[in-house]
Amino acid sequence: MSSPAGPGSDDRVRGWLAELGLPGLVDLHTHFLPERVLRKVWAYFDQARAHYGTDWPVRYRYDEPTRLRVLGELGVTTFAPLVYPHKPGMAAWLNSWALEFGHRTPGAVPTATLFPERGAARSLREALAAGARCVKVHVQVGAFDPRDPLLDEAWGVLAEAGVPVVVHCGNGPIPGEHTGIDVFGEVLRRHPLLTAVLAHAGMPEFDRALRLVERYDRVHLDTTMVGVAFSERFAPLPADWPARLVPVRERIVLGSDYPNIPYPYAEQLDAIAGWAAADERLGAAFLRSALHDAPKRLLGV
Repeated sequence: MSSPAGPGSDDRVRGWLAELGLPGLVDLHTHFLPERVLRKVWAYFDQARAHYGTDWPVRYRYDEPTRLRVLGELGVTTFAPLVYPHKPGMAAWLNSWALEFGHRTPGAVPTATLFPERGAARSLREALAAGARCVKVHVQVGAFDPRDPLLDEAWGVLAEAGVPVVVHCGNGPIPGEHTGIDVFGEVLRRHPLLTAVLAHAGMPEFDRALRLVERYDRVHLDTTMVGVAFSERFAPLPADWPARLVPVRERIVLGSDYPNIPYPYAEQLDAIAGWAAADERLGAAFLRSALHDAPKRLLGV
């Protein structure tokens, strides 16, 4: 089967998935948060021109029931609702919320997060024991060094458990004090068995991120905001991106950043479909893997 063009619009996603022979999408990178935290996130995006130099209108700015309904209408059958702290003492509270949300919400998996503080490994063990299937670490928002000794035991716990950790460690959309793919590369050198998913494919350091995937068998890239028109303005993909994906095609997984993206969800799928069509070694098999099989395998569902 040749690789079909992307859906083109949100209302055509389900038909496109049927054409691919997929039962639905497995999205490893979405955000559902406690209401008061989400409001603060949206307020930050409202001031995106000051923060990022460009507007960032949140496309799916609805109440929680509507966001869940729209996600289902888009054909997303399984998703990881990621949470992340920005100060000490916040991770345990977010873990409690995310675990409860994941257990009560159809399609969601329970998740957890980390912050460098005393008890981080203990809190993580408790979350994993309570069913967490994915962990989010946001180096930029948290403004912490992933090499912090307070996190070393937690990284080891994750490596041993084999639970995927989605790590925003690249310098996009703007650099942080401790961002940079090479910085997280030092964590991987210490914990080479870590099942890590480099959020946004390491944007804008795509080359360095790919080298980590090639070096470590358990490192993956997610597609979040990669290759869409919005991101191409400030973090364009290498011209040979599709060919570069071929050797690691089974470790590329769907991520979207829903609901906080400033464009339709289908644009991300169009971008991925474009990579598949650009190299015959990818094609429909790559789409089925990236959109469903690989993230499903990582989440253990």
